[in-house]
Amino acid sequence: MAVSQPLPERLRPDDVADFLGQGHLTDRIRSFMQAPRLPSLLFFGPPGCGKSTLALLLARASGKKYVRLSAPEAGLQHLRRSLTGVEVLVLDELHRFSKAQQDFFLPLVESGELILLATTTENPSFSVTRQLLSRLHVLRLRPLGHAELVALAKRGAATLQLSLSEAALDILAQAAHGDARTLLNLVEYVAALPEDRKTAEGIKATLPEMLARHDKDGDSHYELASALIKSIRGSDPDAALYYLACLLEGGEDPRFVCRRLILSASEDIGLADPRALQLAVACQQAVEFVGMPEGFIPLAETTTYLALARKSNSSYAAYLAAAKEVKTNGPQAVPLHLRNATTQMQKEWGYGKDYKYPHNYPEAWIRQDYLPAELAGRRFYMPRDNGEEPRLSQWWRKIHNIKKTDDWS
Repeated sequence: MAVSQPLPERLRPDDVADFLGQGHLTDRIRSFMQAPRLPSLLFFGPPGCGKSTLALLLARASGKKYVRLSAPEAGLQHLRRSLTGVEVLVLDELHRFSKAQQDFFLPLVESGELILLATTTENPSFSVTRQLLSRLHVLRLRPLGHAELVALAKRGAATLQLSLSEAALDILAQAAHGDARTLLNLVEYVAALPEDRKTAEGIKATLPEMLARHDKDGDSHYELASALIKSIRGSDPDAALYYLACLLEGGEDPRFVCRRLILSASEDIGLADPRALQLAVACQQAVEFVGMPEGFIPLAETTTYLALARKSNSSYAAYLAAAKEVKTNGPQAVPLHLRNATTQMQKEWGYGKDYKYPHNYPEAWIRQDYLPAELAGRRFYMPRDNGEEPRLSQWWRKIHNIKKTDDWS
Protein backbone atom coordinates (compact mmCIF):
# COMPACT_ATOMS: atom_id res chain seq x y z
CA MET A 1 0.00 0.00 0.00
CA ALA A 2 1.32 3.49 -0.86
CA VAL A 3 3.31 5.18 1.91
CA SER A 4 1.67 8.47 0.96
CA GLN A 5 -1.68 7.19 2.19
CA PRO A 6 -2.84 8.26 5.67
CA LEU A 7 -1.95 5.69 8.34
CA PRO A 8 -5.61 4.71 9.03
CA GLU A 9 -5.99 3.73 5.36
CA ARG A 10 -2.65 1.91 5.25
CA LEU A 11 -3.64 -0.19 8.28
CA ARG A 12 -7.17 -1.01 7.11
CA PRO A 13 -7.20 -4.84 7.34
CA ASP A 14 -7.72 -7.07 4.31
CA ASP A 15 -8.69 -10.04 6.43
CA VAL A 16 -11.30 -10.26 9.19
CA ALA A 17 -8.70 -12.05 11.34
CA ASP A 18 -6.73 -8.78 11.51
CA PHE A 19 -9.77 -6.72 12.50
CA LEU A 20 -9.57 -5.29 16.04
CA GLY A 21 -12.60 -4.85 18.28
CA GLN A 22 -16.32 -5.65 18.06
CA GLY A 23 -15.90 -9.10 19.60
CA HIS A 24 -19.66 -9.23 20.22
CA LEU A 25 -20.18 -9.33 16.43
CA THR A 26 -17.49 -11.86 15.51
CA ASP A 27 -19.82 -14.86 15.16
CA ARG A 28 -22.39 -12.92 13.13
CA ILE A 29 -19.75 -11.52 10.77
CA ARG A 30 -18.28 -14.98 10.15
CA SER A 31 -21.75 -16.44 9.54
CA PHE A 32 -22.50 -13.69 7.03
CA MET A 33 -19.23 -14.47 5.23
CA GLN A 34 -20.07 -18.17 5.05
CA ALA A 35 -23.71 -17.72 4.05
CA PRO A 36 -24.70 -18.52 0.44
CA ARG A 37 -26.04 -15.00 0.07
CA LEU A 38 -24.98 -11.87 1.94
CA PRO A 39 -27.95 -9.89 3.35
CA SER A 40 -28.20 -6.11 3.26
CA LEU A 41 -26.73 -4.63 6.44
CA LEU A 42 -26.57 -1.36 8.33
CA PHE A 43 -23.51 -0.75 10.50
CA PHE A 44 -24.36 1.73 13.27
CA GLY A 45 -21.76 3.13 15.65
CA PRO A 46 -19.52 6.08 16.54
CA PRO A 47 -16.75 7.33 14.24
CA GLY A 48 -13.64 5.18 13.93
CA CYS A 49 -15.11 1.94 15.28
CA GLY A 50 -14.68 -0.07 12.06
CA LYS A 51 -18.04 0.25 10.27
CA SER A 52 -16.65 0.83 6.79
CA THR A 53 -13.86 -1.69 7.29
CA LEU A 54 -16.31 -4.47 8.16
CA ALA A 55 -18.54 -3.51 5.24
CA LEU A 56 -15.57 -3.70 2.85
CA LEU A 57 -14.42 -7.04 4.27
CA LEU A 58 -17.88 -8.49 3.72
CA ALA A 59 -18.13 -7.02 0.23
CA ARG A 60 -14.81 -8.60 -0.78
CA ALA A 61 -15.70 -11.93 0.84
CA SER A 62 -18.93 -12.09 -1.18
CA GLY A 63 -16.92 -12.43 -4.41
CA LYS A 64 -19.35 -10.06 -6.14
CA LYS A 65 -18.58 -6.82 -7.91
CA TYR A 66 -18.83 -3.98 -5.40
CA VAL A 67 -18.39 -0.24 -5.26
CA ARG A 68 -17.89 2.11 -2.33
CA LEU A 69 -19.60 5.51 -2.23
CA SER A 70 -20.12 8.26 0.33
CA ALA A 71 -23.67 9.61 0.66
CA PRO A 72 -22.67 13.31 0.86
CA GLU A 73 -20.96 13.02 -2.53
CA ALA A 74 -23.50 10.83 -4.34
CA GLY A 75 -26.73 12.19 -5.77
CA LEU A 76 -29.30 9.90 -7.40
CA GLN A 77 -27.91 10.38 -10.90
CA HIS A 78 -24.40 9.53 -9.72
CA LEU A 79 -25.81 6.52 -7.87
CA ARG A 80 -27.56 5.15 -10.95
CA ARG A 81 -24.40 5.51 -13.05
CA SER A 82 -22.20 3.94 -10.36
CA LEU A 83 -24.44 0.92 -9.83
CA THR A 84 -24.33 -0.32 -13.40
CA GLY A 85 -23.21 -3.95 -13.22
CA VAL A 86 -22.64 -3.68 -9.46
CA GLU A 87 -24.14 -6.22 -7.04
CA VAL A 88 -22.86 -4.85 -3.71
CA LEU A 89 -22.84 -1.19 -2.62
CA VAL A 90 -20.80 -0.05 0.39
CA LEU A 91 -22.41 3.27 1.29
CA ASP A 92 -20.92 5.51 3.96
CA GLU A 93 -23.07 7.93 5.97
CA LEU A 94 -26.50 6.71 4.90
CA HIS A 95 -28.09 9.23 7.29
CA ARG A 96 -26.98 12.05 4.98
CA PHE A 97 -29.45 10.87 2.34
CA SER A 98 -32.95 12.37 2.25
CA LYS A 99 -36.08 10.23 2.50
CA ALA A 100 -36.49 10.29 -1.29
CA GLN A 101 -32.88 9.21 -1.78
CA GLN A 102 -33.25 6.38 0.75
CA ASP A 103 -36.46 5.28 -0.99
CA PHE A 104 -34.39 4.76 -4.14
CA PHE A 105 -32.93 1.60 -2.56
CA LEU A 106 -36.25 0.00 -1.58
CA PRO A 107 -37.03 -1.93 -4.79
CA LEU A 108 -33.36 -2.82 -5.36
CA VAL A 109 -32.89 -4.27 -1.87
CA GLU A 110 -36.37 -5.84 -1.84
CA SER A 111 -35.77 -7.72 -5.09
CA GLY A 112 -32.21 -8.72 -4.19
CA GLU A 113 -30.86 -6.88 -7.20
CA LEU A 114 -28.54 -4.96 -4.87
CA ILE A 115 -26.90 -5.85 -1.56
CA LEU A 116 -26.60 -2.66 0.48
CA LEU A 117 -23.89 -2.43 3.13
CA ALA A 118 -24.47 1.00 4.67
CA THR A 119 -22.90 2.81 7.62
CA THR A 120 -24.25 5.52 9.90
CA THR A 121 -23.15 7.35 13.04
CA GLU A 122 -26.71 8.45 13.81
CA ASN A 123 -29.43 6.44 15.52
CA PRO A 124 -31.17 4.54 12.69
CA SER A 125 -34.53 4.93 14.43
CA PHE A 126 -34.37 8.63 13.58
CA SER A 127 -32.05 8.84 10.57
CA VAL A 128 -33.22 5.96 8.36
CA THR A 129 -36.71 5.58 6.95
CA ARG A 130 -38.87 2.87 8.50
CA GLN A 131 -39.36 1.19 5.13
CA LEU A 132 -35.63 0.88 4.41
CA LEU A 133 -34.77 -0.04 8.00
CA SER A 134 -37.15 -2.99 7.85
CA ARG A 135 -35.12 -4.40 4.95
CA LEU A 136 -31.73 -4.17 6.70
CA HIS A 137 -30.02 -6.16 9.43
CA VAL A 138 -28.70 -3.59 11.92
CA LEU A 139 -25.31 -4.25 13.54
CA ARG A 140 -24.46 -1.91 16.41
CA LEU A 141 -20.74 -1.30 16.86
CA ARG A 142 -19.10 -0.03 20.03
CA PRO A 143 -16.19 2.36 20.58
CA LEU A 144 -12.90 0.48 20.80
CA GLY A 145 -11.74 -0.44 24.30
CA HIS A 146 -8.49 0.81 25.81
CA ALA A 147 -6.61 -2.47 25.28
CA GLU A 148 -7.74 -2.62 21.64
CA LEU A 149 -6.61 0.95 21.07
CA VAL A 150 -3.20 0.27 22.62
CA ALA A 151 -2.78 -2.78 20.38
CA LEU A 152 -3.74 -0.71 17.33
CA ALA A 153 -1.34 2.07 18.34
CA LYS A 154 1.46 -0.51 18.50
CA ARG A 155 0.59 -1.63 14.96
CA GLY A 156 0.66 1.95 13.75
CA ALA A 157 3.94 2.71 15.50
CA ALA A 158 5.55 -0.43 14.05
CA THR A 159 4.41 0.54 10.55
CA LEU A 160 6.07 3.95 10.99
CA GLN A 161 9.13 2.40 12.69
CA LEU A 162 8.31 4.46 15.74
CA SER A 163 9.29 3.39 19.25
CA LEU A 164 6.81 4.44 21.95
CA SER A 165 6.73 3.62 25.66
CA GLU A 166 3.72 1.96 27.28
CA ALA A 167 2.97 5.28 29.01
CA ALA A 168 2.96 7.11 25.67
CA LEU A 169 0.69 4.45 24.15
CA ASP A 170 -1.71 4.81 27.10
CA ILE A 171 -1.90 8.58 26.59
CA LEU A 172 -2.69 8.18 22.89
CA ALA A 173 -5.33 5.53 23.60
CA GLN A 174 -7.03 7.77 26.17
CA ALA A 175 -6.96 10.77 23.82
CA ALA A 176 -8.62 8.77 21.01
CA HIS A 177 -11.91 8.26 22.92
CA GLY A 178 -12.56 4.86 21.33
CA ASP A 179 -11.92 6.15 17.79
CA ALA A 180 -9.38 4.08 15.81
CA ARG A 181 -9.04 6.70 13.08
CA THR A 182 -8.29 9.43 15.60
CA LEU A 183 -5.77 7.17 17.31
CA LEU A 184 -3.81 6.42 14.13
CA ASN A 185 -3.84 10.08 13.14
CA LEU A 186 -2.33 10.84 16.57
CA VAL A 187 0.34 8.19 16.04
CA GLU A 188 1.25 9.90 12.75
CA TYR A 189 1.27 13.24 14.55
CA VAL A 190 3.66 11.91 17.18
CA ALA A 191 5.92 10.35 14.53
CA ALA A 192 6.54 13.81 13.10
CA LEU A 193 7.58 15.28 16.49
CA PRO A 194 11.24 15.91 17.41
CA GLU A 195 12.80 12.95 19.21
CA ASP A 196 12.81 14.68 22.60
CA ARG A 197 9.02 15.18 22.34
CA LYS A 198 8.17 11.52 21.73
CA THR A 199 8.15 10.73 25.43
CA ALA A 200 4.94 10.44 27.44
CA GLU A 201 5.47 13.89 28.96
CA GLY A 202 6.32 15.45 25.60
CA ILE A 203 3.30 13.92 23.91
CA LYS A 204 0.96 15.11 26.67
CA ALA A 205 2.34 18.65 26.37
CA THR A 206 1.99 18.85 22.59
CA LEU A 207 -1.15 16.80 22.02
CA PRO A 208 -3.85 18.63 20.02
CA GLU A 209 -7.04 19.56 21.85
CA MET A 210 -8.83 16.28 21.22
CA LEU A 211 -9.56 15.21 24.78
CA ALA A 212 -12.99 16.82 24.76
CA ARG A 213 -13.99 15.58 21.31
CA HIS A 214 -17.77 15.55 20.82
CA ASP A 215 -19.33 14.12 17.70
CA LYS A 216 -22.04 16.66 16.88
CA ASP A 217 -23.27 14.55 13.98
CA GLY A 218 -23.28 11.26 15.86
CA ASP A 219 -25.38 9.46 18.42
CA SER A 220 -23.50 10.99 21.39
CA HIS A 221 -25.05 14.31 20.37
CA TYR A 222 -28.49 12.99 21.33
CA GLU A 223 -27.27 10.95 24.29
CA LEU A 224 -25.63 13.96 25.96
CA ALA A 225 -28.65 16.17 25.28
CA SER A 226 -30.93 13.50 26.72
CA ALA A 227 -28.74 13.17 29.81
CA LEU A 228 -28.80 16.96 30.30
CA ILE A 229 -32.60 17.15 30.18
CA LYS A 230 -33.10 14.09 32.37
CA SER A 231 -30.69 15.51 34.96
CA ILE A 232 -32.67 18.77 35.01
CA ARG A 233 -35.91 16.79 35.31
CA GLY A 234 -34.39 14.84 38.19
CA SER A 235 -33.34 18.09 39.98
CA ASP A 236 -29.61 17.25 39.88
CA PRO A 237 -27.73 20.49 39.08
CA ASP A 238 -24.31 18.82 39.29
CA ALA A 239 -25.11 16.23 36.64
CA ALA A 240 -26.91 18.83 34.51
CA LEU A 241 -23.90 21.16 34.55
CA TYR A 242 -21.57 18.25 33.75
CA TYR A 243 -23.53 17.29 30.63
CA LEU A 244 -23.81 20.95 29.66
CA ALA A 245 -20.01 21.15 29.83
CA CYS A 246 -19.66 17.96 27.76
CA LEU A 247 -21.83 19.52 25.06
CA LEU A 248 -20.25 22.97 25.02
CA GLU A 249 -16.61 21.90 25.43
CA GLY A 250 -17.17 19.41 22.62
CA GLY A 251 -18.17 22.23 20.29
CA GLU A 252 -21.97 21.81 20.38
CA ASP A 253 -23.99 24.64 18.82
CA PRO A 254 -25.23 26.67 21.83
CA ARG A 255 -28.48 27.37 20.00
CA PHE A 256 -29.27 23.66 20.13
CA VAL A 257 -28.70 23.70 23.91
CA CYS A 258 -30.92 26.78 24.28
CA ARG A 259 -33.75 25.03 22.44
CA ARG A 260 -33.50 22.04 24.76
CA LEU A 261 -33.54 24.26 27.85
CA ILE A 262 -36.62 26.15 26.62
CA LEU A 263 -38.45 22.87 26.05
CA SER A 264 -37.39 21.58 29.46
CA ALA A 265 -38.68 24.74 31.13
CA SER A 266 -42.10 24.18 29.54
CA GLU A 267 -42.34 20.41 29.74
CA ASP A 268 -40.81 19.58 33.11
CA ILE A 269 -41.18 22.75 35.19
CA GLY A 270 -44.20 24.38 33.64
CA LEU A 271 -46.71 25.90 36.02
CA ALA A 272 -44.70 24.96 39.11
CA ASP A 273 -42.45 27.92 38.22
CA PRO A 274 -43.59 29.92 35.18
CA ARG A 275 -40.47 32.11 35.52
CA ALA A 276 -38.39 29.18 34.29
CA LEU A 277 -39.63 29.64 30.71
CA GLN A 278 -38.95 33.37 30.91
CA LEU A 279 -35.38 32.69 32.05
CA ALA A 280 -34.82 30.06 29.34
CA VAL A 281 -35.99 32.46 26.62
CA ALA A 282 -33.84 35.23 28.12
CA CYS A 283 -30.91 32.81 28.08
CA GLN A 284 -31.38 32.21 24.37
CA GLN A 285 -31.37 35.96 23.75
CA ALA A 286 -28.31 36.44 25.96
CA VAL A 287 -26.34 33.71 24.20
CA GLU A 288 -27.22 35.18 20.79
CA PHE A 289 -26.10 38.62 22.03
CA VAL A 290 -22.81 37.77 23.77
CA GLY A 291 -21.84 34.73 21.69
CA MET A 292 -19.37 32.05 22.68
CA PRO A 293 -17.27 31.31 24.65
CA GLU A 294 -18.82 33.67 27.23
CA GLY A 295 -22.27 32.30 26.37
CA PHE A 296 -21.60 29.43 28.77
CA ILE A 297 -22.30 31.85 31.65
CA PRO A 298 -26.05 32.41 31.03
CA LEU A 299 -26.34 28.78 29.93
CA ALA A 300 -24.88 27.59 33.24
CA GLU A 301 -27.13 29.94 35.23
CA THR A 302 -30.24 28.76 33.40
CA THR A 303 -29.31 25.09 33.66
CA THR A 304 -28.78 25.43 37.41
CA TYR A 305 -32.06 27.30 37.89
CA LEU A 306 -34.04 24.72 35.92
CA ALA A 307 -32.50 21.87 37.90
CA LEU A 308 -33.33 23.60 41.21
CA ALA A 309 -36.86 24.63 40.22
CA ARG A 310 -39.96 22.76 41.36
CA LYS A 311 -41.35 20.45 38.70
CA SER A 312 -44.77 20.02 37.08
CA ASN A 313 -45.60 18.50 33.72
CA SER A 314 -49.34 19.12 34.06
CA SER A 315 -49.71 21.35 30.98
CA TYR A 316 -47.55 18.97 28.91
CA ALA A 317 -49.56 15.95 30.08
CA ALA A 318 -52.84 17.81 29.53
CA TYR A 319 -51.98 18.50 25.91
CA LEU A 320 -51.00 14.88 25.30
CA ALA A 321 -54.32 13.73 26.78
CA ALA A 322 -56.25 16.16 24.56
CA ALA A 323 -54.21 15.15 21.51
CA LYS A 324 -54.90 11.48 22.21
CA GLU A 325 -58.64 12.20 22.31
CA VAL A 326 -58.48 14.02 18.97
CA LYS A 327 -56.39 11.26 17.32
CA THR A 328 -58.65 8.52 18.69
CA ASN A 329 -62.09 9.99 18.02
CA GLY A 330 -61.38 12.90 15.70
CA PRO A 331 -62.24 16.54 16.37
CA GLN A 332 -65.82 17.05 17.53
CA ALA A 333 -67.99 19.91 16.29
CA VAL A 334 -67.51 23.25 18.05
CA PRO A 335 -70.68 24.11 20.08
CA LEU A 336 -72.86 26.62 18.24
CA HIS A 337 -72.74 29.23 21.01
CA LEU A 338 -68.91 29.41 20.66
CA ARG A 339 -68.98 30.08 16.91
CA ASN A 340 -68.77 33.62 15.60
CA ALA A 341 -71.77 34.65 13.54
CA THR A 342 -70.13 36.71 10.80
CA THR A 343 -73.04 36.49 8.35
CA GLN A 344 -76.85 36.69 8.64
CA MET A 345 -77.16 33.08 7.55
CA GLN A 346 -74.83 31.98 10.37
CA LYS A 347 -77.02 33.88 12.85
CA GLU A 348 -80.05 32.04 11.51
CA TRP A 349 -78.20 28.77 12.00
CA GLY A 350 -77.70 29.65 15.68
CA TYR A 351 -74.05 30.65 15.64
CA GLY A 352 -73.21 32.60 18.81
CA LYS A 353 -76.69 32.21 20.27
CA ASP A 354 -76.80 32.14 24.10
CA TYR A 355 -73.06 32.81 24.41
CA LYS A 356 -72.33 34.46 27.77
CA TYR A 357 -69.57 37.06 27.77
CA PRO A 358 -67.63 36.35 30.99
CA HIS A 359 -66.64 39.99 31.57
CA ASN A 360 -70.30 40.91 32.05
CA TYR A 361 -70.45 38.77 35.19
CA PRO A 362 -68.92 38.98 38.71
CA GLU A 363 -65.25 37.91 38.81
CA ALA A 364 -65.39 37.80 34.97
CA TRP A 365 -66.75 34.25 35.04
CA ILE A 366 -70.07 32.53 34.34
CA ARG A 367 -70.72 28.82 34.14
CA GLN A 368 -71.21 27.58 30.59
CA ASP A 369 -70.03 24.66 28.46
CA TYR A 370 -66.98 25.06 26.24
CA LEU A 371 -66.19 21.48 25.27
CA PRO A 372 -68.23 19.74 22.55
CA ALA A 373 -71.32 17.99 23.93
CA GLU A 374 -69.70 14.56 23.38
CA LEU A 375 -66.89 15.55 25.76
CA ALA A 376 -68.89 17.34 28.43
CA GLY A 377 -67.21 16.95 31.80
CA ARG A 378 -63.93 15.56 30.40
CA ARG A 379 -60.80 16.58 32.27
CA PHE A 380 -57.46 16.89 30.50
CA TYR A 381 -55.68 19.26 32.89
CA MET A 382 -54.76 17.69 36.22
CA PRO A 383 -53.01 20.26 38.44
CA ARG A 384 -49.94 19.31 40.45
CA ASP A 385 -49.35 20.32 44.04
CA ASN A 386 -45.87 21.72 43.36
CA GLY A 387 -44.38 25.19 43.45
CA GLU A 388 -46.60 27.97 42.10
CA GLU A 389 -49.20 25.68 40.57
CA PRO A 390 -51.42 25.36 43.69
CA ARG A 391 -51.67 29.18 43.79
CA LEU A 392 -52.27 29.46 40.05
CA SER A 393 -54.99 26.81 40.08
CA GLN A 394 -56.63 27.87 43.36
CA TRP A 395 -59.34 30.08 41.80
CA TRP A 396 -59.98 27.57 39.03
CA ARG A 397 -60.49 24.83 41.63
CA LYS A 398 -62.86 27.08 43.55
CA ILE A 399 -65.19 28.03 40.66
CA HIS A 400 -65.33 24.44 39.43
CA ASN A 401 -65.64 23.02 42.95
CA ILE A 402 -62.59 20.83 42.44
CA LYS A 403 -60.87 19.43 45.52
CA LYS A 404 -57.23 18.43 45.53
CA THR A 405 -58.23 14.84 46.12
CA ASP A 406 -60.29 15.02 42.90
CA ASP A 407 -57.36 15.89 40.66
CA TRP A 408 -56.75 12.38 39.33
CA SER A 409 -60.24 10.99 39.67
